[in-house]
Formats: sequence, structure tokens, C-alpha cells
Amino acid sequence: MFLTFHILATAFPLYVKDSLNGNQQQMGLVITIYVLGSVLIRPFSGQWVDRFGKKKMAVIGLVIFLIACICYFGSKGIFLFLVIRLIHGMSYAVASTATSTVASALVPDSRQGEGMGYFSMFMSIAMVVGPALGLFLWKDKNINVLLLAVCAIAALSLLFTMVMRMPQEKRDTAEPVLIAAPIKRKRGISWSDFIEPKALPISLVGFFLAFSYSSLSGFISSFTAEIHLSHVTGYFFVTFAIMIVLFRPMIGKVFDKYKEHYLYYPGILLFAIGMLLLSQAHSGTMVLASGVIMGIGYGALLPCFQTLALKLAPEHRRGSAAGTFFLLFDLGYGLGSYFMGLIASFTDYRMMYVVAGLITLLSVAAYYLLHHRPRAKLPIQNHKANIA
Repeated sequence: MFLTFHILATAFPLYVKDSLNGNQQQMGLVITIYVLGSVLIRPFSGQWVDRFGKKKMAVIGLVIFLIACICYFGSKGIFLFLVIRLIHGMSYAVASTATSTVASALVPDSRQGEGMGYFSMFMSIAMVVGPALGLFLWKDKNINVLLLAVCAIAALSLLFTMVMRMPQEKRDTAEPVLIAAPIKRKRGISWSDFIEPKALPISLVGFFLAFSYSSLSGFISSFTAEIHLSHVTGYFFVTFAIMIVLFRPMIGKVFDKYKEHYLYYPGILLFAIGMLLLSQAHSGTMVLASGVIMGIGYGALLPCFQTLALKLAPEHRRGSAAGTFFLLFDLGYGLGSYFMGLIASFTDYRMMYVVAGLITLLSVAAYYLLHHRPRAKLPIQNHKANIA
């Protein structure tokens, strides 16, 4: 599913330009409309997953996801094309929220860090492989070849979900206190019906990571072309992915054995250092070195955030927690792409990466104030609760 997203995010702007005679604004709308559709549905997707079931909503989301891929074959005009992109983004929000919650349900609580680490590892691999595959499929400018490949991948994603066997709901055998939570009746509609409050702080920190990361996915090709190092762009993402894969098993075990702070602070520091190194790159070696450093940092941060968002929420609210995390992450990615492009247009790409690195460092304050310090006060409260 994530592979499909990144293939189209790379190839569709080129399709709009080359085949639909779109301008630069319409090329940008291909991504913006998709993210808008996702953001509009995210608050509801978590609630639907919690109410109707993880696997059921995953199947429904992926069915619509596949239908949207097929509908691209008939989209001859830019308006119809953008309408399908909006619907596609909505289905992506439902499917990604549901599959993330399914992954958490399949993993034992004692190995959540390791299990969700593998899940997010494949998200990251898709993030790296997808753009390269999208460019390869579009090299002959044959939209039918591109769409056939995307439909095949989307169909496989749906098939894997349909044959998956889900365990019994954990809340059936979990602590009795969790069973009582859904019975409470509320008057009217509250924002907490759509946003999981316990997942919100770490999701806000994830917003900053996505904001900074958008400068890589959206502008690294233009930056390397500007400094006459276009030939290393592909290798940059390869080294980025290799570091994620190499360190992911160790990172998952560290999360399960120690506190998340042991991953966050080194991870965010490495990501910021890599971003600042990239801003000063004058050779292919420096570009690749920044990819290595950022790959290790990003590989530690994404599963850390995602696992925490799910683990901090009650079992019956994990769908809403996943929706909350992806909502903030999508917002960070979408807004970051716009503002980073704005910074680059007024200054240059080097300054843009300096700003991205500084934003990464500033997020440490958000993490400490929103998550670290509040969590440090919990052990005494939890001990009292256990005694009671």
C-alpha cells in the first residue's frame, strides 16, 4: 500500500505535466489533493476502526484504494483526475489507519517495539523504493504500464489483508478496567471521539519530524541537480534505506527493553546532524554520508513514535490512536512540503536544509515538554493505582 502511494507521488506530477498538459500548480495539486483527502478522513478513520473492527475496515479501505487505482484509466481530464486523487487519499487514510492497528494487534505487548519496528521498516523501504520505481515505470511515458503495475500492487495488498488471520480481541482477556471504558455515555460530540488524547502529544512531535523530512522527499533531486551531483540522488535514498534496515531489529529490542528516551534523543540528534551536513554538501561523499546519518536517526524515530501512539492508548482506542498519529504526520508532511518550497524559493536549497535541521532540533523541546516530563511523573501515580 505504501509502495503504491510513493510510486504515484513521484510519477503522477510528471504524468500531469507530460500527458495532461498541466502547469506547475496542477503538478503540485496531485500531491496536495491526495493529502487533503487523507487529512479529511483521518479523524473519522480511527473511530471507524474501533467501532467496526480492524480487519473489516482494512479490507474496505483497500477495496476502495484498488478501485481508485483502476479509475485512473478513465481519467482523461485534469478535473476528473484530481477528484479521483481526492477519493484515493481518503481510502488511503482508512486503509493505513486500519493496517497499522492490525499490525499492533498481531504483536504481543511485550514485543510491541520490535514488531511495530518491522512494520514501519517496510513503510520506510516503500518510501525509498517507491520513487525510484515510479520514475522507472514512467520512463517511456506509458500511463497504462504505470497503472497496471500500481493496480497489481494494490490488489496484492488487498489479498494479503483478506487472507490474514486475526487473533481474538485482546480486551476480551485484558484488565477488567479496559472493558468498562466504552460503556460510558457522552452528551453530544466531543473532539476526543475523533482524536485520541493520549496519542496526541507524541503525534505532535511526529508532526515536526514529518515537516523536516518533507524537505528530503520533495527537494533532494532539485538540490543535487543544483550542485551538479544528480548521479548520487538514487544512491542517497539507497544508503538511507540500508541504514534503516540494518539498525531496525536492534532499535525494536532497545524500545522493548529500555525507555523510549534512549531512542529519541540520539535519533533526533543524528537526523538533525545529517540534515545540517546535507546543507553544506559539496561532494557526493558528503551527500551519501548525510544519508547514512539521517537513515539511522529516522529509522529510530518513526517506529518509536508510531509504537508509542498505539501503546499509550487503551486497547479499544488504538484505531483512534493510529488515526491521530497519521493525521499529524500527514499534516506535517503536507505543510512541510509547502513551507520548505517557500523557503527555497526565497533563499536557496542549502538554507532550506539548515532550517529543516533547526526545526528538527527545536522538536526536542516539544518532546520534553509534551512527553518526557509528563511521563516522568507517572510511575508514582501508577504505583498508587496498582495498590488501589
